Amino acid sequence: MSNSEIAIRFFLQLTAILAACRLVGLLVRRMGQPLVVGEMIAGVLLGPSLFGLLLPDAQEKLFPAGPSMTMIYVVAQVGLVLYMFLVGLEFDTSLIRHRLPSAVSISMAGVFTPLALGALTAALLIQQDGTFFTEGVKSWQAMLFMGSAIAITAFPMLARIIFERRLTGTSLGTLALAAGATDDAISWCLLAVVLAVFKNDMQIAFLAIGGGIVYAVFVLTVGKRLLTRLGTRAEREGNVSSPVMTLVLMILMLAAWFTDYVGIYAVFGAFILGAAMPRGLFADRVRAAFEPLTTHLLLPLFFVFSGLNTEIGLVNSFALWGVALLILAVSVLGKGVACWFAARLHKEPQREALALGSLMNARGLMELILLNIGLQEGLITPTLFTILVFMAIATTLMATPLFELVYGRHRTRTAPVLVAVEVPAAVADPKGSRT
Repeated sequence: MSNSEIAIRFFLQLTAILAACRLVGLLVRRMGQPLVVGEMIAGVLLGPSLFGLLLPDAQEKLFPAGPSMTMIYVVAQVGLVLYMFLVGLEFDTSLIRHRLPSAVSISMAGVFTPLALGALTAALLIQQDGTFFTEGVKSWQAMLFMGSAIAITAFPMLARIIFERRLTGTSLGTLALAAGATDDAISWCLLAVVLAVFKNDMQIAFLAIGGGIVYAVFVLTVGKRLLTRLGTRAEREGNVSSPVMTLVLMILMLAAWFTDYVGIYAVFGAFILGAAMPRGLFADRVRAAFEPLTTHLLLPLFFVFSGLNTEIGLVNSFALWGVALLILAVSVLGKGVACWFAARLHKEPQREALALGSLMNARGLMELILLNIGLQEGLITPTLFTILVFMAIATTLMATPLFELVYGRHRTRTAPVLVAVEVPAAVADPKGSRT
């Protein structure tokens, strides 16, 4: 297939993806779900689970394996990196300082409890030779992988829900983002350890953990002081010039490359860089320049890509559905309940604690990324992959209704606990927000 043919097919794929996301998004909005859930479901519907089942030839022609899927993946990564940079740009570190013990406690509870429960579950599943884990996988490797899969939080999805519910910059939203970011960083480090031992190369683990720590410390200290000059210049000139915008994009792509290279995934490099950027006029101008194209065009590709590789029909027996329900129950108990309990131990209000538990329980596409890695590296079978995809979709669908039940409909009463901040027009104005 020539480059021009790939480009032609990509434009048609993009049209189909945006149309599907729009239609499904309208439906899920009517059911009280955030747009991100619609984009996630749209990806599954466009894949072999529905489109490929009903019209296999048409689905194969529209989304053939090969270069065109690679293009979707690459553009989706660019959109995700830009979005997580924008999330970091609104991440107010001052809000979390006085709640640091709560954030750390919730993060630890949200990692080590599901890690333990996931390990116990894996110890049972690995006894079924070749059904859930591939031959050659050791018991402790299976236990670490399952624990990581249950412990991970859908960080981009968590950020999207917080954005759409207008919690960005609030005490609750900041606490949830901080706990979610820490959870996922630890989960990716655990996965790096599993892959390192599975490949007999411990450098993978050392590179991921050491590189991530060095990057975060450098960007949030030296990098933040250097970037302050960009904010000073913007305030002096009353605008952010095109060369400065280009410089910001260059730094962002470099940050994404480095964190992806060391093995902790590009979203964390983008988020940390955004958190280190100057606030005020500089942040407002950068957000206004990057946000529309990112959220309307590029980001949906990320949520759709993994759905194209998901086939729910592989769970085709009562026994497998029983395993799926067991894993779902373990996931909710280990993540949502554990985070709620940790928040209550630190005397967080009951409604905020319940809200944190419901938000942290969502897994979404970050889970699918981790599962794809496990499948491609030969750790898990397609059967376990599909079961864990079911868990990811179910916990993500649960997040918003539970959040609205325990917190959203009571926001007028809980308003005093939120911190007043200036929000961008796209967030403050319902007409300017995504629909």
